[in-house]
Amino acid sequence: MKALLDFVPLIIFFYLYKTVDPKDTQHPLLQLIGSAGGIDNNNILVATTGLILSMLVVYGALFIMQKFRLDKQQWIVLFMTVIFGGITLMLSDDFYIRLKAAILNMVFAGAFLLSPYFSKDRSPLIKRLFAPIFNLGELGWKRLNYAWAGMFAVMSGLHVFFAFLFMNGKYWGEFTAFGDMLVMFSFIIIQFIVLRKHFKSSED
Repeated sequence: MKALLDFVPLIIFFYLYKTVDPKDTQHPLLQLIGSAGGIDNNNILVATTGLILSMLVVYGALFIMQKFRLDKQQWIVLFMTVIFGGITLMLSDDFYIRLKAAILNMVFAGAFLLSPYFSKDRSPLIKRLFAPIFNLGELGWKRLNYAWAGMFAVMSGLHVFFAFLFMNGKYWGEFTAFGDMLVMFSFIIIQFIVLRKHFKSSED
């Protein structure tokens, strides 16, 4: 249930991005936040408004469901969405919301790379996440940690590619809503296939 809630803001974002007229400066969501809109990017501005509002609602619900706490990752995602989305709406410039996902993924890549230096036992972040599932040696955890950092770095590059380089960002909304999820799910599936011999048994 909690995992499904995380996808609700993305679905709302994609729906508004695809259905709102880019030249519609009178959309109710723009009027709600007092924005005059932009020239031909109002679909992104409306979608960004919907994204921020839905994330506040969803993460508020998660905050209650998780006994009045959010995970560090959830705080980072919420903070960066509000900051970059807010700048986008204040300036009516979609450059910032396009940049958000690229920076967010680089933050996660850096978190994996630097995690051994900020933990008491010098263990990588990936070990703390998957230790109940896999039985790996020190070198194995280090390699897996590098793999996850690399995956987030590649994801960041893909966001830049679709937002700014490929066909002038024509498919940026589609990749933002669904593409990065497909990349991550594919990576996780490959990870489980490659490491299938290292699954912990019930005795472990």
